[in-house]
Amino acid sequence: KAVVLGDAGRELLPQVRRLVALYDQMLATAPATEPMAGTLNLGAVVSAVRPLIQATLALKGRHPALELHVSAAKSIELLARVRAGELDAAIVVREPGPAQAGLAWTALYAEPMVLLVPRALGDQPPRTLVQQHPFIRFDRTQHTGRLVERTLRQLRAKPQEFLELNAIESIVELVRSGLGVAVLPRLHDGRWTTDARLRVLELPGAEARRIALAQRRDAPNAAVVAALAREFMAPRAVDAAGAAAGS
Repeated sequence: KAVVLGDAGRELLPQVRRLVALYDQMLATAPATEPMAGTLNLGAVVSAVRPLIQATLALKGRHPALELHVSAAKSIELLARVRAGELDAAIVVREPGPAQAGLAWTALYAEPMVLLVPRALGDQPPRTLVQQHPFIRFDRTQHTGRLVERTLRQLRAKPQEFLELNAIESIVELVRSGLGVAVLPRLHDGRWTTDARLRVLELPGAEARRIALAQRRDAPNAAVVAALAREFMAPRAVDAAGAAAGS
C-alpha cells in the first residue's frame, strides 16, 4: 500500500520546508564544543580548491585528530559522489531549480558574470568588444557555459567564436595573452582586477554563478562539515575587510 499526503498535509508542506531550512541553517552555524576526530572526504570545483584546502588546514590545525582529503571535479560528478556517500561534502555550482532530494545546502557566495578583456584594448561597450574580437567560450554543455550563453543573449551580442574550453583559468591565460575576450564568472578568489594585463568589465543585470556546499541530510558528521563551512568563509571576511580598508 502507498502512503500519500492528504489535503491537510499538502497545506503544511511550505511550513515543513521552512523548518527543514532552519534546521540546515542551525547545523551550519552551531559552534563545535568538543575536539573533532575522524576522516572527512571533501570535493570542490577547481576554482574553490585552494580556499577549501586553506580551510581544511586551518581546521586540522585546531583538531589534529581530523583527517581531511580533498579532490577536484565537475559539479555533476561531485554531487553524484555526495549522494553515493563517497564524499562527505562538496563545494559545487548550485544550479537554479528545486533542491535535490536528500541534500542539504549551505550558500557560500555568488560570482557575477563579467567580460574579461586584455588591458591593451581600448574603452568600448561590452557588446562591441564581444562582436569585434575573438571570443573564447566556456564549455556550453556545463552550467557555467549556459550562464555565458544567457549573458550573451542579454547583451544581444553575436560573438566571433574562436575557441571553447572547460577550464576558467586556461581561458583567463589566453585573454591575458591578448588572444581574445571572454565572458566568465568573476571568481571569488580571483585577482583579475589587480592583473596589469587584464581588464574586468561589469555587466549590470547579468546573472551570477552561485557556489554552495552540499552534503547529505543524513550525514553522521554534519558538525564537522559545519565547522569546515565556517572556516571556509572566515578568511574571506578578513580579505574583504582588508580590501575595503586599502581602497
